[in-house]
Amino acid sequence: MSGKSDSYWREKLSPEQYRVCREQGTEAPFSGTLLHNRETGLYTCTCCEAPLFHSESKFDSGCGWPSFDAPVNKTAIRYLEDFSHGMQRIEIRCAACDSHLGHVFPDGPPTTGERYCVNSVSLIFQTPEKDDDSAQ
Repeated sequence: MSGKSDSYWREKLSPEQYRVCREQGTEAPFSGTLLHNRETGLYTCTCCEAPLFHSESKFDSGCGWPSFDAPVNKTAIRYLEDFSHGMQRIEIRCAACDSHLGHVFPDGPPTTGERYCVNSVSLIFQTPEKDDDSAQ
């Protein structure tokens, strides 16, 4: 978990990233820059760049936020009960730095049955490194 101070996060993150990642906010549906991303790569944590999701696990759930059927591994995500807004949900956070990512729901595709609904501002998309041998 993160030992970083609140002032560190306020300096490092944009106001929207801070609101979502550190204050458990939610970006507006269908507004995220990564919602329609179809490129091959890795989704990492905005706050600490820990690997969270592979592009192969991303699917269009129609919910308005990037959705994945599984994290990169079982230890990448931390799960917490969330009873806010009169609902009972499972909040997901980055296990490395405790950044709020979104929520996981049991209505995903048949592959896992899970839908990891994640705020775009909680993620950084990284494309694979190109093989420099082809330039020779």
